[in-house]
This record gives sequence, C-alpha cells and structure tokens, in this order.
Amino acid sequence: MASRISRKRLQRVAVLCALFLGAATAPAAQQAAAEGTGRVVAIGDIHGDFNAFVSVLREAGLVDTKHHWIGGAATLVQTGDFTDRGAEVRAVMDLLMTLEVQAESVGGRVAVLLGNHEVMNLMRDVRDVNPDVYASFSDGESEARRKTAFRAYRRLRMSRLSANVTASDLRQREDEWMAAHPPGFLEYQEALGPQGHYGRWLRAKPVVIQLGDTIFLHAGISPELAELSLEDINQRVWHELEAFDAYRRELVHRKLTLPFFTFEEILTTAQTVLYPPGSQPPAVVARVLHIGGWLTVHPGGPLWFRGYATWPEDEGTAHIVRVLDRYEAARFVVGHTVPTTKHITSRFDGKVVLIDTGMLASHYRGRPSALEIQGEQLTAIYADTRMASVEPGVASTTQ
Repeated sequence: MASRISRKRLQRVAVLCALFLGAATAPAAQQAAAEGTGRVVAIGDIHGDFNAFVSVLREAGLVDTKHHWIGGAATLVQTGDFTDRGAEVRAVMDLLMTLEVQAESVGGRVAVLLGNHEVMNLMRDVRDVNPDVYASFSDGESEARRKTAFRAYRRLRMSRLSANVTASDLRQREDEWMAAHPPGFLEYQEALGPQGHYGRWLRAKPVVIQLGDTIFLHAGISPELAELSLEDINQRVWHELEAFDAYRRELVHRKLTLPFFTFEEILTTAQTVLYPPGSQPPAVVARVLHIGGWLTVHPGGPLWFRGYATWPEDEGTAHIVRVLDRYEAARFVVGHTVPTTKHITSRFDGKVVLIDTGMLASHYRGRPSALEIQGEQLTAIYADTRMASVEPGVASTTQ
C-alpha cells in the first residue's frame, strides 16, 4: 500500500535497464489460473502483523491453536503485502510456507500472491521495512559482517572520491552507514535474494489467479491492461524480476555496486557513475523498454492500480463489466487500498470485493478480516464475528 514510485525514480532506473536488458526468461512456475474448489478464504494485506493474521485464520477455521492447518480441502488465498511496516514479517512468511505444505498434504491449498511490497523488497526497495524485521534476521556474526561490508563500501567510495577525504569524513560516513545498515540488514537482503530461502519462494509466486468465476490479485487489472491474459501478467512480472536480478548481478560483476546495495543506491550508481550529468547515453537507451512501463512498478499495473477502490460508481461499473467479460469472470477480489469503513467492502454490484481492512492496526487502525466464498455465498469474517453479507461501499481514497 505504499505510494507509487516517483517519475524521477523511474527515469533514473531506465538508464540501468538500458544497459543490461537481455534475454532473461521467466522462471518455470505454477499455473496461474486454476479451476474452482469448494470453500475459498481470501485474506488481504497482513503487513507483518502475525497475531492478527493468526486470529483470523483461527476464526475462519483454517488453523488450530498451534497454528496447524485444519482447513481440510479449503483454499486459502493471500493477496499480497504480507511484508513491510509490521515487525513480524519473518514469522508470517514462515507460517505461510508451512501452511502451504500442510494444506497440500490433505487436499487443501494455500495460494500466496505477490503484492507491491513483496516486489519492492525483491527489487531491493526496502524503505518500508520495519527495523525489527532486520533484527529477526541477525545472528552472532552480524556485527562482523557489517564491518566487512562497510570496508568494501569504503573502498568503493574512495575509488570515486577525491584523495582529499579526511579521517573525520570517513568516521562520519561510517556512522551514517552503520545506522542505515543495522544488524540483520545484510542477512535480510541475502535471504530475499534470488538464491535466498525466502527469495526463491517469493519469485515463484504469481500475481494473479482465477478460482472458478473469481479473480484474485493484489491491486487490480486496469482496462488498459485487459488485453493481457492472466498468464501473460504473471509471466511479465516474473520476467521483469529476473531481468532486474540480472542487472544487479552485472553491476556487481563490473564492480560498480556491492551485493547489498539498495534500489536507490543501484539507481544512483547507474546515473552518476555510468552516465554522469551531461554525458550522452548510447542510442540503445531509446530502443529498450522503459522500466516505468514495467508491470512491477507502473501505477496502473496489477500491483499498484487503485481504480477498483477509487472509481466513482457509474464510471467503475462500466469499466468493471468490460474487464470481467474479457476474462469470463464474475468478480475481482483485491487488497491494496483500505476502504474508509475498514470493513470488507463490495463495489459495483458485487463485481469487486475489497479485502484490505488495515489489519496492521498500529499503522492503519483497521481490523483482521477474511472473505469466505462458498458457491454464490460471500461471508465477511472478522476476528470476533461473521457477517453473512458483504457491505456495499463507495469510492475510497484511503491508502
């Protein structure tokens, strides 16, 4: 639910992409669209609130008091944004990974989708990571790793700076660097990297799935993107993530960046080191796909689009009917934008259901919730009650 990436940042990353865009191919991954099952329970943005997540899983009858799967053949869909902002992201990811295995063993399913915050982290954009998350990845060797990493950073910096840098300047930079890279920062980056425990898991996750006549995704499919099939959407995002990983590896290989550099540092390197102000990029820049058009970062893409929550009723109904007809579906179920009611909210005569209710109460002051779909019956489940109907809502600007 973060704000969109600025136009300036998109322009800067275009330079990086122009350099290394190549023949990266999307990873082999699971089929995105799937036939419907019996009972489906969908949960929206968790943002590291482990206790809230567990409370609604228990209310929905999917886990027991020890957090073991008891949902039988039910399907749990989590529509992304389980990372960032909250403190217990690692515990949430571990539980989702465990439930995937447990559910499958008894004929159930846990379908975890990517949200914009998962993709931000995979692309090293960590501005919304809670410092407590880093602490959960630290160990007895973290301090030594930090010191080694800073020495590498200092060598790289010194190779680009004037020889007149003073010892005082270096101490100040070290203090600033250590503050920006607390214990666990390096381990977190590695764990979410292409070869990391969580990074491999996340990179295999789809953006969108269809179960029966319902399409689930994080934000929404804008009318402008409706010419793409659901599989096309997944393949493009997978391809873009793999391409970005390739750009980053190439920069490290060329000793222009270091393995732990953030999204912002990578872009700064591309701008100031490879093409300093006033220099002329090669002609290939004009021929490559600007990353601003990538589905992973585009404000109209499936990870960022807010129209389903913000469209006026008349305008939105016309758009939604056309998009649903394109996919031969009855409804979209999405998170990403918190309705003003902070309840699960139906829009456009039930054709859209908004399920991000601001579960991370410390940040959004919302409540844990889930949407249950059984046949044509939709039920809103909260940690303390069930509502046999989903509330209709109006356009929302809450993010």
